[in-house]
Amino acid sequence: MAPVSLHSVKKTYGDVQILHGIDVDIADGEFIVLVGPSGCGKSTLLRMIAGLETITKGDIRIGDRVVNDLEPKDRDIAMVFQNYALYPHMTVATNMGFSLEHRGASKAEIAERVKWAADILDLSHLLDRYPRQLSGGQRQRVAMGRAIVRNPQVFLFDEPLSNLDAKLRVVMRGEIKALHHRLGVTTVYVTHDQIEAMTMADRIVVMHAGKVEQIGAPLELYDRPANLFVAGFIGSPAMNILGGTIEGAEFKAAGVTLPLPAGVTATGAASYGIRPEHFQLSPEGLPAVVSLVEPMGSETQVTMTLGEHLVTGVFRERVAARPGETIHILPELAAVHLFDATTGQRIN
Repeated sequence: MAPVSLHSVKKTYGDVQILHGIDVDIADGEFIVLVGPSGCGKSTLLRMIAGLETITKGDIRIGDRVVNDLEPKDRDIAMVFQNYALYPHMTVATNMGFSLEHRGASKAEIAERVKWAADILDLSHLLDRYPRQLSGGQRQRVAMGRAIVRNPQVFLFDEPLSNLDAKLRVVMRGEIKALHHRLGVTTVYVTHDQIEAMTMADRIVVMHAGKVEQIGAPLELYDRPANLFVAGFIGSPAMNILGGTIEGAEFKAAGVTLPLPAGVTATGAASYGIRPEHFQLSPEGLPAVVSLVEPMGSETQVTMTLGEHLVTGVFRERVAARPGETIHILPELAAVHLFDATTGQRIN
C-alpha cells in the first residue's frame, strides 16, 4: 500500500494538449474515483499512472518514488481493464497465477496466493474452468483475482463494469468496495458513470476537458458543487439550472420569479440551481404545467414547465396530475445553488 501523488501532470499529442496540469494527492489506502464525460482525459491519466502512457510534464509518485520513467512492471501496481484481458487458453487458476509465474515465484507460492484470492472472490469452484465457460461477472472477478494475487501497492481500475448489465453492475460495485475494505489497498478507479462514482468513492475527482473541476467526498460534491459543470454532472436526475438575474431577494428568470435563500448579496446575471428532490408540493407554490409523470414506486418523477423552463421534480408523494394539468411547487431555499453567469463558479 502506498500514497499516489500527481503534480502538474500534463499530456500532449503533438500540438494538442490532453491534460492541462493535474494535481491530485491520494492517501495511502484511499479509494479515489476519476469521473467525467468521454474525452475528458481520465483514462489517459490512469494509463499514465500505470506507465502505459508517457508523461509530457510533471511528476507521478507512488510511495516515495517518482515513477515517470519506470516500466509498468516496476511500479508495483495492478490494473483491471474494461475487457478483462484474460488468456482464453488458460484456466482460471493459470490466469490468476500467470503474473507470479512470470516473476519467478515458486509453484507452492503461486498455489497459495491463487487459493487465497479465489477464497476472497468466491472463485474456488471455478479454478479449472476456462474464460469462455464463465459469466461476465465471473470473468470480472477473475481479472480482479489476477490483480490481487500480486499484492500490489496500488490497484488501477479502468471502467471495469461497463460491459456488464445494469443489475450485475450494482452487485459488482458492492464486491469491489468490499474488496477494498478488506485489503485496504490504494485504489484509483475510472468511470464515466457518476452513480458509480458516488456509491464507491472515498473522494471523487471530477474532470472536464483535461482539467480537474473539483475534488471532494461524494456528498460534498453533491451538496456544494464548485461550479456549473459539477452541478450538472453529479446527480441523477440532473440538477435543474435556470438562467436569469438576481434582483434583491428574488431571482427573475424567463416567465417566473423564484425566491432566494437569506444572505445572498450578489446581484446581476446568474444561474439558479435546484435539485429535483428539493422541490416541494405546496398550494402556495409556483404554478408548473405537467408534461410527464413517471411513477417509480417509492417516489414520483415529474417533468414540468416552470415559467418558460422545463424542469424535473422528484416527490415522495404520489402525484396524480396528468400532462397539461397544473401543480404548485416551491424550492427548498436552503438547497438553492447560485452560480456566476460568466465564470460558472459558485457564488453562495
